[in-house]
Amino acid sequence: MEVVLHEGDAKDWVYKGEGAANLILSYTGSSPSMLGKVLRVKKILKDKGQPAPNCIVFSSHEEHLWGKIPGLLESVKNDCLPQAYATIVMSQHLGANHVDGGVRVRVSKNFFELAGKNVLDNRPAWRVNASAIDAGADSALLISDHTLFSGNPRGSSCIAVEIKAKCGFLPSSEYISKENSIKKQVTRYKMHQHLKFHLGEISKTSEYDPLDLFSGSKERIHMAIKSFFSTPQNNFRIFVDGSLVFGGMGGGADSVHPNETEKCLEDLSKVTGLQLSDFIELLSEAIFKSGVLGKLLATQKLDDHDIEGAIHLYYNIISQPCLVCKSITDTELLRKYSTLHSLPLDKSEKIVRDFLISATAKDCSLMISFRPRQSGTTDSEYDSVFLDSVNQSYDYKAYFIDLDVKPLDKMVHYFKLDQKIVNFYTRNGEVGGDPRDPPKGGGPR
Repeated sequence: MEVVLHEGDAKDWVYKGEGAANLILSYTGSSPSMLGKVLRVKKILKDKGQPAPNCIVFSSHEEHLWGKIPGLLESVKNDCLPQAYATIVMSQHLGANHVDGGVRVRVSKNFFELAGKNVLDNRPAWRVNASAIDAGADSALLISDHTLFSGNPRGSSCIAVEIKAKCGFLPSSEYISKENSIKKQVTRYKMHQHLKFHLGEISKTSEYDPLDLFSGSKERIHMAIKSFFSTPQNNFRIFVDGSLVFGGMGGGADSVHPNETEKCLEDLSKVTGLQLSDFIELLSEAIFKSGVLGKLLATQKLDDHDIEGAIHLYYNIISQPCLVCKSITDTELLRKYSTLHSLPLDKSEKIVRDFLISATAKDCSLMISFRPRQSGTTDSEYDSVFLDSVNQSYDYKAYFIDLDVKPLDKMVHYFKLDQKIVNFYTRNGEVGGDPRDPPKGGGPR
């Protein structure tokens, strides 16, 4: 950590976006080493009752859970766990050429306090109410700005797309109870959309189906990308030369007005010369050709027990009586779960470790950026796609971001949320109308 950001540097960092655990600042100064970089800054939740989105330090159980992976425990002592987890663990599954771990930089006193004040007006109000920059931190993660194609934002025009793909498969675990069998037929994403709509967290349910995006079929990938334009929520954003032109600042409450969609497409066309059909073809072809979603899906499928099975192994690990089994009366299900509770500790840890790696893969984002390939270039270091409609080749690169380790004690939260989502959907099915309306009767449709 040779680089140190001082109080006077805060003015050069502006708001780029944020997720549940981190806020992203973009560099606008003139230092050559910082151009084309973003700073990922840790946030603290104002509601201490909420589960931590990501892991910063390890509990004693987590030390045992992750201790067999070389370098991971050491990274906690050096305050670089997010970087180490991305490069040591996630890159094994997603491919090192698609993971950017970044570097830690030291931050002097008052930098975060000033930076936090500077970006306050740019943050969504609900994000401000929920969290703040951790002004007590003394370091941050410096990574490449993947909304730009290279370090120099003044190069040839770049289109970048951020996709939060979510879970791309239907679970088939034998540990899913009969009451929750709908999980094997309807995607978690779709069921969660209906609960969010009922709670008033979104104004309409998304048309996006993760199974389309992960299908490996160009036609279905086209369908998935088209659906993002009507309901992007926090699943889809487009950047041109590093600036957000379509999609919200991050969060399920974000919606995009049809007029904004039209303006985005006009801006996109002006800068790139691409019509909507061209753009969808470009993005679909890159997703199809790169194979990155195949790697992501394989990583997500490390969860082969589902949370309904993995939660029992969590209780094995923390050596406490299983609170889930206490409320189960189905003897066949109890027999299955007792088999899980009889597993040796190392086996329990392996299954939970895989579940948590899968949870990261279900929650991360894919960044794909494009730039027109110069005519006559044949030795580019990047892969490319050719668009017949505009007779142009495009270099592209794909990176996964937000690859943090999930806390072990979040297993309880995962289980409760899973049951809440499934119970609501089973009772109400396809919910429509005003989200303030009382729940409707009937089963799933």
